[in-house]
Amino acid sequence: MEGGNIMNAVLIAVLVMIVLSLLRLNVVLALFIGALAGGLTAGMPVADVITTFTGGIVGGAEIALSYALLGGFAALIAYSGITEVLVDFIIGALNKDRSKKARIIAKVSIIAALLTVAVMSQNLIPVHIAFIPILIPPILSLMNELEIDRRLIAIVLTFGLTFPYVLLPVGFGQIFQNTIVTSFDTVGVDIAFGDVAPNLILPASGFVIGLVIALFYYRKKRNYETIQLATHQKREVSTATVITAVLSILATFTVQIMTDSMIFGALAGIMIFFLSFRFKWKSLDAELINGIQMMAYIGIVMLAANGFATVITETGHVMSLVEGIAEALAGQKIMIVISMLLVGLVVTMGIGSSFATIPIIASIFVPMGIELELSIPAIIAIIGTAGALGDAGSPASDSTLGPTAGLDADGQHDHIWDTCVPTFIFLNIPVLVTGFIAGIVL
Repeated sequence: MEGGNIMNAVLIAVLVMIVLSLLRLNVVLALFIGALAGGLTAGMPVADVITTFTGGIVGGAEIALSYALLGGFAALIAYSGITEVLVDFIIGALNKDRSKKARIIAKVSIIAALLTVAVMSQNLIPVHIAFIPILIPPILSLMNELEIDRRLIAIVLTFGLTFPYVLLPVGFGQIFQNTIVTSFDTVGVDIAFGDVAPNLILPASGFVIGLVIALFYYRKKRNYETIQLATHQKREVSTATVITAVLSILATFTVQIMTDSMIFGALAGIMIFFLSFRFKWKSLDAELINGIQMMAYIGIVMLAANGFATVITETGHVMSLVEGIAEALAGQKIMIVISMLLVGLVVTMGIGSSFATIPIIASIFVPMGIELELSIPAIIAIIGTAGALGDAGSPASDSTLGPTAGLDADGQHDHIWDTCVPTFIFLNIPVLVTGFIAGIVL
């Protein structure tokens, strides 16, 4: 479809979606209305927008089912009681030693542990967001006891889900950086895989800068009400129960890595609970359903996000947006670099995935960068930054949906204002600045 309209469909769609989300309209409705606004702006008939949106939903079915099953598996882990025992032990230790030093050590330990696990989930044990619904809900009561601001934890988790793939050429980072290499190949420019990571060091430093600032900004206490998540009474946890729970967790991660499927990973963990015969199947079934319901909404958001992304792509206005900028700013290198990064930010915010954004923008940015006589390292830095921008902060990104799913398990963490806005401010803005610097100096 031609993108010659004065009003760009991509900008309209993303702007409408973000504004409606900030006004606290349900994200699913905001995504659909944004897609409709973008499609109509591009001249698509309403029927075509709906058909395209509906067709795009299919692409999100796997991740939606993954979220639901992981929610069910997380509920079974909580039902087993092992995480509750661990949390009670730590809270008991804190109550014995109520010194300020002990609380600070506990806070730092939790933040450091979550940061480490999040980073490892992208490379060493590439399970991505699978650890969040299992690990976060059970320790919410502990974080409440320590009065940790959940907005900081959202930033820590999102940092761990995004920073590694930009800088580290392993795990999901290998996929991300190889996508950049492939994008250069498609336009006839050969670069080595090893050329990508070194040129992304400066842009990636923005994530670190933002995280450090957030650690200081959100250091003040924030009160939350401690709400019992599980419907069951506290139980004595036997050694056999602990072994069952540990085996189910190991099975989930192992099967996911072997099959590259969160669905079958979650199913493996769930089946170990049922086949252990440690619990009544009726009780397990009830807990499984509760867990699925807890995560189902996030899955629905992902489905809507895929429909939104499909409509944005179908309009063809991404290319017209970039071409319009290149024509208007010819010869103005600084403005060109800024505009390229802002386009990446807008597109990724809308699509919700940096991995899906790279092929779209790289096909335009590479020839445009060469024509503007930018160096290859600068083009790599700009594309990597433009792709990563928006992944943190997008209402439709699993890098924000995942943290929200865990932190909002007790209904006290807002997806937009407690996850998306903080991660956008503290992660996207510094990366935008460092990416711009890299595009100018490299």
